[in-house]
Amino acid sequence: QERPLNRFYSFMFVDCLYTTIRTEFETKKHAIYVILVYDLNGRKDILGLWVSESENKHQWMQIFDELKCRGVEDIGFISMDGLPGLEEGAKSIFPKTIVQRCIVHLIRNSIKYIPAKKYKEFTANLKLLYKAPNKKVALLEFEKFKERWNEYPGAIKVWESNWNHVEQLYNYTEPIRKIMYTTNTIESVNSSFRKVTRKGTFPSETAVLKVLYLRILELYKKWQNKAYPNWPIIRNQLLLIDDLGERIVYYDQFE
Repeated sequence: QERPLNRFYSFMFVDCLYTTIRTEFETKKHAIYVILVYDLNGRKDILGLWVSESENKHQWMQIFDELKCRGVEDIGFISMDGLPGLEEGAKSIFPKTIVQRCIVHLIRNSIKYIPAKKYKEFTANLKLLYKAPNKKVALLEFEKFKERWNEYPGAIKVWESNWNHVEQLYNYTEPIRKIMYTTNTIESVNSSFRKVTRKGTFPSETAVLKVLYLRILELYKKWQNKAYPNWPIIRNQLLLIDDLGERIVYYDQFE
């Protein structure tokens, strides 16, 4: 929790999971904040775990500020869910970062407005938006999508409100989009955490953190300090992005 961190991380993923903790006065769910990153060499790392009674923008702000105090100066991309104010909070601490809303979260939010029998067709239509070959095709598919699903305005509103996050994906190459468009990378880690936290109630925050720390050691052993597949290709593509490429060249000297 206090170790010094790198000055720069290429990709950061933030998320929460919940577990039950027994305090002196009550037993209740607590949020476990998790941050996963890829460094400049494409290697995964978990920067820390934080416990709070709920997930909120102010707690995330404190965590980002803590990361800065531990040495983090800049982040390439941050992928997150849609907690109100979280994007603005992240940018206030790391102003140059590119914030990406998780497309999977948008899908989950929009299917709440769709009858279950139409889920398969609806999600297939959505895939044409965020998997389109370019921005122009994505926009054309979006117009078709709105016409096809106009009887479900709630679902359409989710995508209209967040269309800028779909559009910005097409500013980058497909391999970069594949990493940044979803928080599945960290959700996989959280799934691993749930396997050791779902069995019962913990007597304290310290007890939860000890169990999760042991699971992190197992994950590190599994990852074996290996880089993301084809990372040299991705790194070259990152260098071609205006401003970000210059920042990577600058921070590379500190690796």
